[in-house]
Amino acid sequence: MFVWSKLSSEKWSDAWEERFAGNPALNLVITTVPGRTTIRVEVYAEKKREVLAIQKMFGGSIREVKNRNWAAMSQEAMPPIQVRGKLVVCTARTAAEIKKARSEHSGKQIIAIPADMAFGTGHHATTATVLRMLVDASGSLHGRPWKLADLGCGSGILAIAAAKMGASKVWGCDFDPKAVEVSQENAIRNEASDICFTETDILKWKAREQYDIVIANIFYDILEAGFPQIIRAVRPGGTLMVSGILKSQAEPCLAVATKLGVHWDRIVTRGKWVSACGTAPQT
Repeated sequence: MFVWSKLSSEKWSDAWEERFAGNPALNLVITTVPGRTTIRVEVYAEKKREVLAIQKMFGGSIREVKNRNWAAMSQEAMPPIQVRGKLVVCTARTAAEIKKARSEHSGKQIIAIPADMAFGTGHHATTATVLRMLVDASGSLHGRPWKLADLGCGSGILAIAAAKMGASKVWGCDFDPKAVEVSQENAIRNEASDICFTETDILKWKAREQYDIVIANIFYDILEAGFPQIIRAVRPGGTLMVSGILKSQAEPCLAVATKLGVHWDRIVTRGKWVSACGTAPQT
């Protein structure tokens, strides 16, 4: 067994948790020390190449450790996610695996997101909740062209889901160039190569187009600072979905958008995470 480790600021604890959620090949351990603002992030894996890939992206160190019943420590393979009877998200990688998934879930749209190291397979509470909100919202747009923007695209799963649900134009962006690369690969894997993904810093971005649905699954402080631009990107009366917010952060964060005219129609809490769906101001 091999372990990758790195010291990090305590404020990024939830970001590490979300980044590695849904990957059965990796076991994340976060160690905190009372009174200190630094945490130790460790990821245990059976194969060295898995921790080397993490080190290449985030730095840190690697060491080999004695294998202590890896099978017992490992998570079981992540089951497919069923979304409103219309979408199925699975971890299929190859064309043969995707074909098998389509056969097993006939009549439903398949989204294949391999459980690589990690930009979200849809199993994390934030992504899973927004997937359901997206399927619900797309129903009212059926039969006419509609556009979606995915801010903080991660693996591209939400943008791909929008394409599967009939969006005529989809744009996704992320601050992390690796996330953009992974999103593009996943779009090709899911026969949604028309989606445009770009490397974009939301805090420097200027909205030049309006979308029927805008999704922002990003940290609360980025949301608060970025809400003026984010809301400008939603067509009047359109739908805004936000996630990645801890319960302790939710009330003041959502209040910023409320002051800018957003009406929150639905707020969902799953565990320690909050997601919200609202309507943009009409003017």
